[in-house]
Amino acid sequence: MTEEDSVLAVEAVEESPLDVFHEECGVFGVYRHPEAANLAYLGLYAQQHRGQESAGIVSSNGKSLIFHRGMGLVADIFNQSIIERLEGTSAIGHNRYSTTGSTTIGNCQPLVVEYARGGLALAHNGNLVNFAELRERLESTGSIFQSSSDSEVMIHLIAASHAPTLPERVAEALAQVRGAYSLVVLTEDSMIAVRDPQGFRPLVLGNLNGATIVASETCALDLVRAEYVREINPGEMIVVDETGLRSMSPFAHAPTKRCIFEYVYFSRPDSQIYGRNVYQVRKQHGRALAREAPAEADIVVPVPDSGTPAALGYAEESGIPFEMGLVRSHYIGRTFIEPRQSIRHFGVKIKFNPVAELLRGKRIVLIEDSLVRGTTLRKVIPMLREAGAREVHVRISSPPTTNSCFYGIDTPTREELLASSHSVEEIRRYITADSLAYLSWDGLYSFNGDSREGFCDACFTGNYPVEIPRNTTPAQLHLFLANEDGLKADRR
Repeated sequence: MTEEDSVLAVEAVEESPLDVFHEECGVFGVYRHPEAANLAYLGLYAQQHRGQESAGIVSSNGKSLIFHRGMGLVADIFNQSIIERLEGTSAIGHNRYSTTGSTTIGNCQPLVVEYARGGLALAHNGNLVNFAELRERLESTGSIFQSSSDSEVMIHLIAASHAPTLPERVAEALAQVRGAYSLVVLTEDSMIAVRDPQGFRPLVLGNLNGATIVASETCALDLVRAEYVREINPGEMIVVDETGLRSMSPFAHAPTKRCIFEYVYFSRPDSQIYGRNVYQVRKQHGRALAREAPAEADIVVPVPDSGTPAALGYAEESGIPFEMGLVRSHYIGRTFIEPRQSIRHFGVKIKFNPVAELLRGKRIVLIEDSLVRGTTLRKVIPMLREAGAREVHVRISSPPTTNSCFYGIDTPTREELLASSHSVEEIRRYITADSLAYLSWDGLYSFNGDSREGFCDACFTGNYPVEIPRNTTPAQLHLFLANEDGLKADRR
């Protein structure tokens, strides 16, 4: 690998954080297509919502792996000349929002190594709960780590395996890890896609004129005009090489635990996740919320964009008109300069602006998909009142978020989660709403016949399907800032 083959973009400055659960990561892979790198670029572009910290693509020309990674958004990292340099008929890509490891170029994925058996690249969505234990063991036997990402542990485990074939080496490595992983592995002549036995994170299989496509979400298949074949099953390994495509099930069976928050917030509404359309599920959440928590109001207003489908469902079920009373800017850069003369709630106002003509004198039902630390709603609601809203009734289209996620979601500590230590009435007073209600458990699973079977909802319940090591806290907490006023904070 020459220095010219690896282009590292300069590190960007983090934007000021807003009060929201951050996404996880997105992976994409293509095998045997003449425009592999271009398809990978488009696949990452479609999945930009899953991570905005960094992105990378690794291609194979049959002889070597060529890669390009950088900090920032996909469209800022790649251009036509870079895509042309990523030659070959196979490629994998990754969008990152860190769940473990710091915000540095060294943690950008896909990770690429050259070891005794050739080149290997890996892109990972998820989080390993026994990462620290595995890394300590590997370092004690001489392994040297180039990043602080848990994903690098899997690279070392694969390289250390003496199994005769790559699929066997990957299976042997993954048998030692605990937690969530949907990942794609690329070598000079093959691609492997694998999902953890409990299926925490989504992964789908597609076909484009005979080329094999894998992606975190179906919206990526749609953009490249690939046919959706099916969801890759929990515990399944897809191997694609010169002999064709084959499916393996190398892991012991485990109860399926798909992340319910994919439906609440993470996935794009046009994606098919776990066999259902996300938009329709969110709309169903809004309908259930209207039945459970009605309000005397004049209009229903979403906190855009993720609250919009639920707000539409709430409006249709309640008969209250839907209005886009808050407009969201989609063009916020990674940095911005605040005017010297202070603007009240500047951090939130740069993202949301109320439409006074729609709000003046109105009683509003404000729909949000989740409430984590509450600091955004604490600023949005006074903005709505200043714009003329007479009453603001907040409805949350998910249950109270009371626990941290250890399976690949960027969450605060349990102590920072507002609902973990405060009643609904205390939270209502903190965010300054006239009323507040959350969706019930039955409402959350109303799309599934009220059955919670097959889903992980540990962020709501604290029931972790994979045991968390004692004294473990989410390793991504350096990303969160302490809230300076009032109760302890939320990120939405």
